Amino acid sequence: MDNASIMKIDNVSVAEAIDEAKAALAKDKHISSATRVAMTLLITLISILIGRLHLNSKNSSKPPSQDQNREKKKRKKSGRSKGGQKGHVGLTLTPVADPDEVINLAIDRRTLPANGNYQADGYTARQVVDIKISRQITEYRAENVVSKNGIQYTAKFPENITRPIQYGASVKAHSVYLSIHQLIPYERLQEQFNNEYSIPISTGSICNFNAEAAAIVEELFEPTVKQALANAIVSHADETGANLDGKRIWLHNCSNETWTWIAPHTKRGQEAMDDIGILPVFNGTLCHDHWKTYFNYGCDHQLCNAHHLRELTFAYEENGQKWAKKMHNFLLNLNEEVNATRKNKLSKKKKELRRAKYQSILKKGNKECPAAISKDTGKITVKQSKSRNLLERLQEHEDNVLRFMVESLVPFTNNQGERDIRMFKVQQKISGCFRTMDGAVNFCKVRSYLSTCAKNGVSATEALELLFNRQMPDFVREQSAAS
Repeated sequence: MDNASIMKIDNVSVAEAIDEAKAALAKDKHISSATRVAMTLLITLISILIGRLHLNSKNSSKPPSQDQNREKKKRKKSGRSKGGQKGHVGLTLTPVADPDEVINLAIDRRTLPANGNYQADGYTARQVVDIKISRQITEYRAENVVSKNGIQYTAKFPENITRPIQYGASVKAHSVYLSIHQLIPYERLQEQFNNEYSIPISTGSICNFNAEAAAIVEELFEPTVKQALANAIVSHADETGANLDGKRIWLHNCSNETWTWIAPHTKRGQEAMDDIGILPVFNGTLCHDHWKTYFNYGCDHQLCNAHHLRELTFAYEENGQKWAKKMHNFLLNLNEEVNATRKNKLSKKKKELRRAKYQSILKKGNKECPAAISKDTGKITVKQSKSRNLLERLQEHEDNVLRFMVESLVPFTNNQGERDIRMFKVQQKISGCFRTMDGAVNFCKVRSYLSTCAKNGVSATEALELLFNRQMPDFVREQSAAS
């Protein structure tokens, strides 16, 4: 079956209409060659457009935000009462032992009954939590002395105090936090500093803070994270397009459960990956979505089965491929089985049985979805259906599809890599584009550092305060020492 198989629009079978058109075109011997070519092209274009029309977030890589007709799950009533349930650990405020301010409330004894002979008996406390936003200006006064010869000497200022007035590390850290972590645009951030903190700040200063943070990341963090990812047993790779002042660039991600590094580049392929410098020296297992460039590196591979599941869904829902339904269920069940026995792994016999089942499904698929053979040449034509291309890919990369079954640390999908790069798509939706490549580089470096810190239990606020004091979190220093 081709891409238009069993597709219907308003109960009209597109597949049947296309088959009838092809049959009529083949029978008509009087039609000119030019008309025949034009009609064949139109049929091909219609098949492609119909195929795209039926793509959605469940059977392709189309994101849910662009899938306007997706079915939204309706929440079923649970029958439970509103609010926190029994055993739920809430976030209720608890009194603190050392309040910042204490206001004592005395009893107006004139309101008490007369002749009570009252004695003090402690107090009942209630606390109110508020936010107090204020700027703090620290003035350093270096002592001056003059010798009897009239020579003046001045005490030394700290090395980082170089101007009559300057922004401190906490201002820079907070600015970068709001700009890069919270994705607040420069103008709104400038307004917040002026209104909330009474600190005048220009958009140029905000940009400079981001650049300064990126420079420190490059010096103190980048060598460590690249080395850690290059030496990792498992890493994830992904790439996504970004807008640079109207031109397309690519953001390349390499990450795992502990580390994240994302870098922009004008190219998508091997030149970019070589320039970034992680994959050329990586020898573990790389999880990715079958971008062919990744196979240029001599490491092991695990293909993202989440992508396979979506493609298999399209194959059986839109193309009527029964083998695809069986493979879809097989992969899901195998993943559940592997997860249930992750510590002990599957036995050798079970692995052999599961691999045989995988091969059996594809063997039946070859009969159901054969290669497109040209009647004139007897060879496989260049244009194959999506279902056939998927079938051949699953056959060719059997080891790379099932590696998660063999190696306990290898995951079923590339979701880790996709999650790590997702916030960059959010940034593009908010800002529209990067204005300069330097800005894109700075954003990616700081965001990579913050993502890594979050994975290791270090908050963005703490991470940035350490950064502007030219310090690294403990886990980075430990990794650097180990390397």
